[in-house]
Amino acid sequence: MKRRQSAALDRKKLLKDPVLLITIIILIVALLLFVLYPLLILLVDSIWQEGHFTLGIFESVLHLGRFQTAFWNTVRAGVITGLLSTLLGLLFAYVDVYVRLRFRILERLFNVVSMLPVVSPPFVLSLSMICLFGRSGLVTRQILGIYDANVYGLVGIVVTQTLTFFPVCYLMLRGLLKNIDPSLEEAARDMGASRWKVFWTVTTPLLLPGLGNAFLVTFIESAADFANPMLIGGDYDTLATTIYLQITGAYDKQGASAMAVVLLSLTILMFIIQKYYLESKTAATLTGKASRERMRITDKSVTFPMTMLCGLVSIFVILMYAMVPMGALFKLWGRNYALTLDHFKYIFTYGGLAAFKDSALLSVIAAPITAILSMIIAYLVVKRKFKGRGFIEFVSILAMAVPGTVLGVGFIRGYSNGMFRTGFLQGIYGTSAILIIAFVVRSLPTGTRSGISALRQIDKSIEESAYDMGAGSGKVFMTVTLPLIKDSFFSGLVTAFVRSITAISAVILLVTPRWNMVTVQINSLAEKGNYGEACAYATVLIIIVYAAVMLMNLFIKYFGTSRVRRQK
Repeated sequence: MKRRQSAALDRKKLLKDPVLLITIIILIVALLLFVLYPLLILLVDSIWQEGHFTLGIFESVLHLGRFQTAFWNTVRAGVITGLLSTLLGLLFAYVDVYVRLRFRILERLFNVVSMLPVVSPPFVLSLSMICLFGRSGLVTRQILGIYDANVYGLVGIVVTQTLTFFPVCYLMLRGLLKNIDPSLEEAARDMGASRWKVFWTVTTPLLLPGLGNAFLVTFIESAADFANPMLIGGDYDTLATTIYLQITGAYDKQGASAMAVVLLSLTILMFIIQKYYLESKTAATLTGKASRERMRITDKSVTFPMTMLCGLVSIFVILMYAMVPMGALFKLWGRNYALTLDHFKYIFTYGGLAAFKDSALLSVIAAPITAILSMIIAYLVVKRKFKGRGFIEFVSILAMAVPGTVLGVGFIRGYSNGMFRTGFLQGIYGTSAILIIAFVVRSLPTGTRSGISALRQIDKSIEESAYDMGAGSGKVFMTVTLPLIKDSFFSGLVTAFVRSITAISAVILLVTPRWNMVTVQINSLAEKGNYGEACAYATVLIIIVYAAVMLMNLFIKYFGTSRVRRQK
């Protein structure tokens, strides 16, 4: 009875607030059109042929040797990458939280290295691997004298994906380790247990759901990754690259749709397990915030090997990133290492400026749209009660599990010859609008999760006082809520810009000659073996990305919420 009365009261409040009601309707329609519809059209494409239901498309695709190989290649690469990324993330997180480093510069180095891949283009490490360990690699050919080195395939994919995705595991596991009450471990130590035994019998059981969570997130990222397998996969096909080739090579859109449904089913299954099972288990295993500061480990038998391992990984990662500008400055990689600026001159003479201009322009348009939508969705999910709230939260975060290639195929099938061949969306395909929408959909989950975390820290009484004074939902959101979460808003803004300007998996299927994306240019040059020009493009792109991140940090430092608190 109380639940019915509460629901009726929520409906009355909703009907009295037209701004809130219209916002909810627009959001639901947008999520249906640009997230669910492209995915559903793929399913329809794969089971509907010549006006009737059929499983023939699935049967023909599932019996393709190329598809079967790509499926198991994807699973194999995902499992290995997930395990290695989780272990590497745990190592860096454990050193960060538990180990007292002798030199502060090491702590800063490890933090920088663990964050570098987060804000870098997804294909940078693949370029570096080719330049270092390829057939004309600096290490393989020039130093070791190996002329038939083959870095392409499973090994190349796993190494690049592990170094790309382990920071995600590091960030997740660092938070879990910080929340473990140190008294639990110290009690075991007082009873005579060694540090190794304490780690296995106390720390690890508390971390197990979190480790599983990190593994599944990395598995999803690996399965959805297109850029690294495309550049360094060689003949080791994954589902993401096979779907792309099925459209661009075989011109089989229905077959590509069936393959996309299989890949989507795999990633969504992992996403549901990760979000709705392991996340709740992780929260239940923690004992809350530590009551006092943890005593850091100073024993050299622990600190020395862990510091060495992190140091070796850090040196390797820095070397990989250093190869990109070096590759752009050498005359001909593998043959002539004379310094030159010809590669930079080339990209700015032959279409480079247009590519950077188009990419930056569309990313600048997509970023604020994404940031505002993310904060609105987070506000509705955390602060308001209404039917459909769960739907909005699930669909907005669901895009995290949708591979970019799948989304690209869905947009092609949905907006080039789907139900919107006529009507107000008939001209959207092949325009800049479809690229902006793809950027927004791909970045929306990250901003939404960040906004939800920030809003849950705000006491509801702050906003209720504004409502009591007669303010509507729109005014409360703009004048009370948004200023309190502006750090998360600006962070989401820059994150959306970075993800958009470095995106490739979805946009490579949606670009047209009118809009020239820099990531597509890099991929095209690398495929042709023009690594000097590819590295030059990547170097300029990295500079743009890091400039955006630095500007965001400065802005938050001087104008963010923390600045206001310090002044008070």
